[in-house]
Amino acid sequence: MKKSLKSFGLILWMYPVLLVMACKIGDKEPEEAIPDAAAAVEEAVSDIPVNPLKDAYFGETHLHTSASMDAFIGGNRISTEDAYRFARGEEVIINGSPMKLKVPLDFCAITDHAEYLGETFTLTNPGTPGYDDPIATQMREVDNLEDGLALFVKYVVTPNRTGEKPHPDFWQGFESVKSQWRKNFEATEKFNNPGAFTTIHAYEWSSAPKAGNLHRNVFFRDTVVPDIPFSAVEGRDPQQLWEWMKEQKSKGSKVFAIPHNSNGSKGLMFPEEDLSGNPVDADYIRTRSEMEPLIEMMQIKGNSEVYPKFWPNDEFASFETAESIQNYSDRTFEERNFVRYGLKRGLKYQKDISMNPFKYGFAGGTDNHNGSPGNVEEDNYSVGSHGLADQTAENRLNNSIDGWATAYDINPGALTGVWATSNTRGAIWDAMMQKETFATSGPRIKVRMFGGFEFRDGYNSYEAMVRAGMQRGVAMGGDLPTTHDGAPTFMVWAAKDPMGPNLDRIQIIKGWVENGEMKERIYNAALSDNREVQSDGSVTPLNAPVNLETGAFTTDKGAPELSAVWEDPDFDPTQQAFYYTRVIQLPTARWTLWDEIREGVQYPENVAKTIQERAWGSPIWYTPKQ
Repeated sequence: MKKSLKSFGLILWMYPVLLVMACKIGDKEPEEAIPDAAAAVEEAVSDIPVNPLKDAYFGETHLHTSASMDAFIGGNRISTEDAYRFARGEEVIINGSPMKLKVPLDFCAITDHAEYLGETFTLTNPGTPGYDDPIATQMREVDNLEDGLALFVKYVVTPNRTGEKPHPDFWQGFESVKSQWRKNFEATEKFNNPGAFTTIHAYEWSSAPKAGNLHRNVFFRDTVVPDIPFSAVEGRDPQQLWEWMKEQKSKGSKVFAIPHNSNGSKGLMFPEEDLSGNPVDADYIRTRSEMEPLIEMMQIKGNSEVYPKFWPNDEFASFETAESIQNYSDRTFEERNFVRYGLKRGLKYQKDISMNPFKYGFAGGTDNHNGSPGNVEEDNYSVGSHGLADQTAENRLNNSIDGWATAYDINPGALTGVWATSNTRGAIWDAMMQKETFATSGPRIKVRMFGGFEFRDGYNSYEAMVRAGMQRGVAMGGDLPTTHDGAPTFMVWAAKDPMGPNLDRIQIIKGWVENGEMKERIYNAALSDNREVQSDGSVTPLNAPVNLETGAFTTDKGAPELSAVWEDPDFDPTQQAFYYTRVIQLPTARWTLWDEIREGVQYPENVAKTIQERAWGSPIWYTPKQ
């Protein structure tokens, strides 16, 4: 329902610089779309080379600048333009120090919180109404963690979790929201360079009822974006977000959402009931599966694949679990918080009501609040990720991160990899929508899988494998055809990060439902160093230590590339199943070890000094013949 709009003031639009002098306006549900600022200068994508076999592109899909009020309070003064400069490889002052990526990103989406875009427009534009408000002044001038946390809790955490008084008094209404969203839009257009560096219009919808994380990042394919994004202030239920997304699609937008941090969702991410207490039904499933092709597997606040307590037989489950999340806001881990459970529960829904709400491909992001997209290298974490909270090694030793976890328990974050025909907005968005994606815990590991029924036992080149996969099978994110008899086979391939150590193995994780029970098994499909799988399915670990004095990794073990054609030895054609790949790298120094070596701090004994980074490829699903 529309509400009346009361406003006064002057709006002055200048491209590419936007200056808005806006005053307080009444409630409004904006419906008009942002004028297509890029219509006069369309992307010259016709001249961009296209690879029909597709290339791997790495990008950031979860990043906050000073336009996110929580980041601003924490000291972030990085603009959207600054963040894009950092993403494409330029040096930028981040959290007080000059920082630079070792390798530029291929694409970047900046996902500032929609809930506080209006506030940050006021905070960052002198002369606007509300700029000199006492609270706004406090937010700009805060210079210590204690005062910053007090402001953060009062004006961000409490409204977000309770839904009460969503904006501070200096908020200038929807016109200020529109102004900041427009600034982000114009920066995103300015830095989009098809074929070289792609930017994607995006934002974060940040709902956390009773501290149960239900956040989603929302991504648009092109410049057909709404005048104002839908925030958790307008609707805290994901179903309200999806309905808004449906409305935008009816107006010409192409849009999807990626949920994140299921590990902190308090059981709400893969539910049996919706937030209103109604059982998950066909309408819910149909809408969710249409709007959400991917889920974020990992970010700064932990790896959401599995947790050792619930997966004791997974030898690689104890990886960046962000254990201390459980010490804050009653976010006790449950099995149903984790992605592998969600994939299995989706199969059970499929079996019971012929629809799967959790048919997700994989993405990775940082959720970095310093405005430094893709800053995932363990040895490049000298200024942390969350402003005043973890700016120095001493901070990281002693502080917590915004009521989420202890600072030394988090990690630099993850990346999204896509297989796309070109580095263009449309091709990358389409690859994400089709789930032909993979997530990495940071390294530029490439992973690819095809499933089918007509593959040979082996191929003499990567190109031959890919051609066979595209002609005779389905890629990651796809569904195996139901017209074949016999067990499916899977072609898997992975290549190391050029700057990192070799690979240990490729695993295939299978999930299925048998007699109403959700089950899973991990298979070692490809191994380095001529190792073989034992009769019990285990593999002899490699002795590839990290030098704890220098941080150097082992270079004479592992393989730079692994591949296999693997057939499911336990296939049952009557059982629905999913298969996804997990690639394990040889051990490297964790950022905490680099802090100890370089800064002289000493973390508690239970804090890991080394890790085995990894990549996860999106699943392929099998459905029995009807």
